[in-house]
Amino acid sequence: MHSKTILFLTFLVLSLRGSLIADDRHEEIFLWSNGEVPNEPKDIKERKKPTKTDASGKMRIAYVDNPTLTIYRASEEKANGTGVIICPGGGYNILAWTHEGTEIAEWFNSIGVSAFILKYRVPRRDPQTPHALPLQDAQRAIRIVRSNAKKWNVDPNRIGLLGFSAGGHLTVMSGVHYKKKTYSKVDAADDLSAKPDFIMPIYPAYLGDRVNKDKLSELIDVNENTPPTFIAITHDDSDRSYYSALLYAALKRNNVVGELHIYSKGGHGYGLRKSNNPVHTWPDRCRDWLGSMGYLEKK
Repeated sequence: MHSKTILFLTFLVLSLRGSLIADDRHEEIFLWSNGEVPNEPKDIKERKKPTKTDASGKMRIAYVDNPTLTIYRASEEKANGTGVIICPGGGYNILAWTHEGTEIAEWFNSIGVSAFILKYRVPRRDPQTPHALPLQDAQRAIRIVRSNAKKWNVDPNRIGLLGFSAGGHLTVMSGVHYKKKTYSKVDAADDLSAKPDFIMPIYPAYLGDRVNKDKLSELIDVNENTPPTFIAITHDDSDRSYYSALLYAALKRNNVVGELHIYSKGGHGYGLRKSNNPVHTWPDRCRDWLGSMGYLEKK
């Protein structure tokens, strides 16, 4: 190869590399310093599984032991000061990273909301309480976003969570257990509140009581201080729609601002991808709700 061609290609690679470094909108940061992840079992690496991507482009992350946040900052001209932490679903066994993560972050950016995708720990460490360690990750994520609010151009009082399926369950747990001290203080960020300003569980799972099938889980203690909540689900999504309705009823009973959309058809796991069912319009209703709450106004 001609020396001038080599020099040009080298320059091109360095230029592209520089542009990637300069674009910090999609920076990924670790939640826990020095890899010291609280309560992480030492033998979990024996179960390490590979990440897979299917023919439709859906990526499934099957193993996380050092949780991260991937930052999608809204552009300066669109940014309204609201930030949302996204919790992909996957049964607490994998993370549906694209259609319940990156695609959602891009949608939020399109309406001026900065997004932060939470790569929480999977697969399940404890089959009985699979949300316990992910809740540590979620609380830490909320505090990290609050502590970096000025840097990331978000209002520390306009930080919410949106999650799908198991991630929807984690979102609800974050909204009702924000006072619970789930880990020891790491740094100054942990002096900040872990309470989300609003939550948006989308086709949330695991809300029902395991013994009394007609009740919400005893872990879901909704009270007057529970954050405002937006819920979207389908009637044909097993018994999840029933428990979403019970969640809404608990919000109403405690005078918490809530909104529930139950679509007839659509099943489970659709993200925001287009379909022949009206459920694919749930992002429009979500945007409407955020607007009605004032979260899309520039601040």
